[in-house]
Amino acid sequence: MAQTPDSIGTGRRKTASARVRLSPGTGKILVNGRAFEVYFPLESQRMAVVQPFVVTAMTGKYDVRINVIGGGPSGQAGAVRHGIARALLEVDANLRPLLKAEGLLTRDPRMKERKKYGQPGARKRFQFSKR
Repeated sequence: MAQTPDSIGTGRRKTASARVRLSPGTGKILVNGRAFEVYFPLESQRMAVVQPFVVTAMTGKYDVRINVIGGGPSGQAGAVRHGIARALLEVDANLRPLLKAEGLLTRDPRMKERKKYGQPGARKRFQFSKR
């Protein structure tokens, strides 16, 4: 019996990195061994995670296993979304225009700006005193 190979996608956002594995199934999503409804408690984060499936009308066709590290919940949800979109592209290259139109294949380049020396933060300055 020949088993169909799983599709793999890597997604990143801020400092979060997600490894996504798609396999044909019933639509079960596991994030770090937990159900994604438990892992992402906010509705906005859950919507972000399933967005690639909604856009491509493939909801419930694949089981998804996700390993995500780094960052916070919002960055992790964005990384998972990016990874799922890339894995779907591996399944069917004809989905590229749909995913690209929604901006799901673009890695969000926004990162936290580093703190500069002589300042309390990235942009904030210490109070100026003329005398």
